[in-house]
Amino acid sequence: MILDVMKPSEIKKVDPVFGQLSFDDHEQVVFCNDKDTGLKAIIGIHNTVLGPALGGTRMWQYKNEWEALNDALRLSRGMTFKAAITGLNLGGGKAVIIGDAKTQKTPELMKRFGEFVHSLSGKYITAEDVGMETSDMDLVREVTPYVTGISESKGGAGNPSPITAYGVYMGMKAAAKYQFGTEHLENKKVFVQGIGHVGETLVDHLVKEGAQVVIADINEERLQAVSSKYGVDIYRGDDLYNEAMDIYAPCALGATVNDDTVYKIKAQVIAGAANNQLAVEDVHGRILQERGIVYAPDFLINAGGIINVYAELEGYGKQEIIRKTENIYNTTLEILQNANANGITTNHAALNIAKDRIATRKKENSK
Repeated sequence: MILDVMKPSEIKKVDPVFGQLSFDDHEQVVFCNDKDTGLKAIIGIHNTVLGPALGGTRMWQYKNEWEALNDALRLSRGMTFKAAITGLNLGGGKAVIIGDAKTQKTPELMKRFGEFVHSLSGKYITAEDVGMETSDMDLVREVTPYVTGISESKGGAGNPSPITAYGVYMGMKAAAKYQFGTEHLENKKVFVQGIGHVGETLVDHLVKEGAQVVIADINEERLQAVSSKYGVDIYRGDDLYNEAMDIYAPCALGATVNDDTVYKIKAQVIAGAANNQLAVEDVHGRILQERGIVYAPDFLINAGGIINVYAELEGYGKQEIIRKTENIYNTTLEILQNANANGITTNHAALNIAKDRIATRKKENSK
């Protein structure tokens, strides 16, 4: 019998999971596979010191499985710090489903995914993210209680996107206050990249305040609809990062601040809803700092969504959700000032606060 084994030379070509920079001491990574529904998913549980890992499920047509794994790892890590810095008793987790949400998502697939979530016995609680709708979370709820962001008619907090957008808006105003001396965004030129549920709501806030908004997205139909609805311009150039603007708001996928863009960006403030905006946190955060560009840490200002779904677990209402989300303004301003006073990047300053809270809780739990 001939065994189908990998040669040593072939093994070296495979990047080890534990060696991934994004792994960062994850507690658990779960690979979910179901032939009948076509489900291929990865659940990353980064840290549960503060509480169960809560984070949304993203459905995306990744180029390959390593790309999907890296996204799950980066996103779940970010959720840990998002919950910690916001003062929530939650850990960080995230799930990705590999596939096209428009053509491959079915009720059967969502329920099967819910069964995998249920098998973790509450260590991971899921919610809505890119490629998902509140109705999908309702389907997951049919097979597990470990899901948030379900319909208000079913006792949930509903779609978290409006609250996420409001938190980003608060963080953007704080960054503007720090950089420009005023929180008012009237006549400020803001490029919003990505106009999904969160991006569109952010556009609404900006237009109402009188900002000059330019939108960009890969979906032409969405561009036309949002442009017509809010009377904003569509970006038709081929290098958005090289355009003159006051504020850049990345609201699509992450890592748009990278080696190719970090020296091009002409914005004086970066504040958006996308997760993991810095391709390499230390490197690109430092370059932005050296260039005098104020970066509002993404895991801080996009925390409105987790505040919203956390309400389902803690039982607080809309008024408290808004209060907690509005406080993102104060926290952002404090972090920007702290970074300047200590000569560190804003991302580093935010991470320090989040990690200190986790370390303190870990010490308390060990007593």
